[in-house]
Amino acid sequence: DSLLQEMGSIPVDPPVMNGHTAPLLGGKFKVLTSTDQIKELQTIIRDKDTSRSDFKFVADRLIRMVIEEGLNQLPYQDCDVVTPTGCAYTGLRYEKGNCGVSIVRSGEAMEKALQDCCRSMRIGKILVDSDVETHEAHVVFAKFPDDISSRKVLLLYPIMSSGNKVCKAVQVLKEHYVPEDHIILINLFCTPAAAERIVQEYPDMTVLTTELHPVTPNHFGQRYFGTDHVD
Repeated sequence: DSLLQEMGSIPVDPPVMNGHTAPLLGGKFKVLTSTDQIKELQTIIRDKDTSRSDFKFVADRLIRMVIEEGLNQLPYQDCDVVTPTGCAYTGLRYEKGNCGVSIVRSGEAMEKALQDCCRSMRIGKILVDSDVETHEAHVVFAKFPDDISSRKVLLLYPIMSSGNKVCKAVQVLKEHYVPEDHIILINLFCTPAAAERIVQEYPDMTVLTTELHPVTPNHFGQRYFGTDHVD
């Protein structure tokens, strides 16, 4: 069974996440089913007393979980192989034409897990900055594979508080002719407000996250990379 719980479009009662009522988000917004292991990893990441080495180790584990689930959203095709004992076996393999795009900088923390799973997958980058006063997002640079419009895109960004940077990144991908339903956002922590905004603005995009909570660990990039800059 998949590790996902899909938040249905017409539930009788709004789903509850961590004691808070979540918005109705539809079937394309998916939250990994909470397990004791996942909750422990989330707790260590949020703990202010966690050392940087422990933080990075635990973050990489949680990232790997959501990346693995993200790969389940990509298209597969049937294939036939022969085993070492000469038996025929009908299985599956990825269809070609997938890539990753990380939103710099904290999104780069998710690149290694993706490349560990898919060694040949190309990864593009997009840097989105926010105005200090207005908080309006603007693109500093974007570097994508030339044929990105024909690829499925795993968009990597671990923390969504407002959704500003993700919305701008998706806008840029669409300006490069990537169909909205070809974009799969891989995320770790998301606020209900950001989730609702993402779903309203880009209803055909698939979103994977591990947790909906009003407060996100915005120190993630700072702790992961060991810098003073909070992404």
